[in-house]
Amino acid sequence: MTQLNLPSDSGRSTAGTSDSSDYSSFLSGFDQPMWIGGAPVEAASGQWREVLNPARRETVIARVPAAGPEDVDRAVAAAREAFPGWRSAHFTVRSRALSLIADDIEARAEDFSRLTALDTGNALRTQARPEVTTLVALFRYFAGIAGEVKGVTLPAGEGQLQYTRLEPLGVVACILPWNSPLMIAGFKLPAALAAGNTVILKAADDAPLTILLLAEICARHLPPGTVNALTGRGSIIGAALAEHPGVDKVSFTGSTEVGRGVARTAGERLAHVSLELGGKNPSIVFPDAVDEDLIDGLLLASRFTRQGQSCTAGSRLFLHEDIYDEVLERLSAKLGALTVGDPLDEATDMGAVINNSQFSSISGYLEEGRSSMATILGGSVPDEGPLSEGYFHLPTVFGGGRNDFRLAQEEIFGPVLVAIPWRDTEDVIRMANESHYGLAAYVWSHNLDNALNTAHRVEAGWVQVNQGGGQVVGQSYGGYKQSGIGREVSLEGMLAGFTQTKQINVKLRG
Repeated sequence: MTQLNLPSDSGRSTAGTSDSSDYSSFLSGFDQPMWIGGAPVEAASGQWREVLNPARRETVIARVPAAGPEDVDRAVAAAREAFPGWRSAHFTVRSRALSLIADDIEARAEDFSRLTALDTGNALRTQARPEVTTLVALFRYFAGIAGEVKGVTLPAGEGQLQYTRLEPLGVVACILPWNSPLMIAGFKLPAALAAGNTVILKAADDAPLTILLLAEICARHLPPGTVNALTGRGSIIGAALAEHPGVDKVSFTGSTEVGRGVARTAGERLAHVSLELGGKNPSIVFPDAVDEDLIDGLLLASRFTRQGQSCTAGSRLFLHEDIYDEVLERLSAKLGALTVGDPLDEATDMGAVINNSQFSSISGYLEEGRSSMATILGGSVPDEGPLSEGYFHLPTVFGGGRNDFRLAQEEIFGPVLVAIPWRDTEDVIRMANESHYGLAAYVWSHNLDNALNTAHRVEAGWVQVNQGGGQVVGQSYGGYKQSGIGREVSLEGMLAGFTQTKQINVKLRG
């Protein structure tokens, strides 16, 4: 396992001071304002929150406003004021604005990428740059389908004109996570805008900086108040957005536990809600699938290069008994060769987890796994050296697991894989479905019957066959069961999630 040395001055700054020499190309200053009504603003209270560098414990990289309910009121008022003009704009106007935003993001792609690595701990090469590329693609996709927000005319005879209109919902609050904030914003923001809604982005507590830069770029091309961005505690402003009567929809991505609370609060006033929540995703390998493509695909599906901090991580690895040992040996060799270290270093494959709370949670799962299963790969982070200075974990694979173990049932959100042997197809499908989650699944077989029959029977909203990735813009994304409600990333998701149908009947005089 290679461990990179973090540069001695990487990200070093102290609370209340700005070391702009490290970040001058992609961070405009130490204090980063929110965006309300098309303008940069501080919190009404004047309070600020520190943003920490996951790769350097307790190292402050910026401050953002600590918004409160009064700031939510300001953002909602700005979005409501902007809504009539934006909803009535011709779709080509909205399309053009989204295209210009995409162009500006692309022009500053490296700034966005480096800020993502700094802000989230995700490695620059393996995660941050691909996330920005996806964001650009999403804005361009929704710019291209803005004209598809249209109704139908019904065949009602000569005396009637009957037709439907798809109209925007109004003000949409998008509550974003810390693991991939830009990409998840791309799932929600351009779709909502293309449909004619105005938006309030609630940036994640621990990774707000890229969202503020995105809001700044949006403000250049949109009427004031069309996109607003708030920072602060989710328990304060997330809750305030969910219960605010001026918010017509809440679109939330995050944990299932928090999502239940958001849905409960918004549901009390019958607001529209969509939820993209957790996952404990099965990866089912048939014995005929073993080749180098499988090993590379499993590496991708495991999301280890995202530190396992992905709701689509294939963290339950069901291996047929005949190939169990071989696949674990080959996969462990791949994982063991990953470079763990500074997210801003080009050589890094796997960066840091987001904060001490998540680091400690993962550590607890690892301790339990070592006491109950065979450790195929993994170890403790050294007490000294560069990895000890940040929230780093090493890739870990446990063997000899059972599907009823806690580590096979709970979402760890860390670089931990549990391998479970199987022999009977009916049995492995049953085990795959024995979860209250149903977001993603992976099936590996060169036998078309096995591959498709299994893919059709697994209870998940997003299934990949013989690949660890595979999603492109335009394909619907969302979960079954307690992994969520609604779909994103697609035309269908935009129409179902950000519009409502109005039926109009007109009696015609003969």
